[in-house]
Amino acid sequence: MKPLFIGLLSLLWLAGARAGAPGVLTWDIDQDLESSYKIVYNTLEENKFFVVFEPDIQANLAHFAERWGDDYNRNKLQGIRAMVFCNGWYANAVSNADPDLLSLCPLHITLIQKQGRTRILFSRPTVVAKGSTAEAVAAELEKDVADALDAAVARAGAGR
Repeated sequence: MKPLFIGLLSLLWLAGARAGAPGVLTWDIDQDLESSYKIVYNTLEENKFFVVFEPDIQANLAHFAERWGDDYNRNKLQGIRAMVFCNGWYANAVSNADPDLLSLCPLHITLIQKQGRTRILFSRPTVVAKGSTAEAVAAELEKDVADALDAAVARAGAGR
């Protein structure tokens, strides 16, 4: 019964996100990375997912452009940034259910820009938690993050 419930729950909220690579949910925003980043950051925080680290991955990779030559940025990404975030309640719930799954804490998303559009990438906690005693908590966590990202994308589409 539990896997059926988790599957149905997943179907209900996947309308806003779509699966990218196996285990990755993606969202697209028709805005540049900087504009999208601010909206996503604020929406995560409003939903009690607090950003604790903000690596600018593209800036770090750019240092290797000369060394890597033609192998550098073959997909012509215009920007890559990440947000590392956490919610204390979920960290505690995961810890109580399966301490090994604290590997999920903190969570992260990656935002990439190509051709002026932003894509959000989120590795699904349910994939990591499959078969764990924390599977139900991971499903709830995944849903709540996805809901927050759905809200951010809707906000970006509304031009707010």
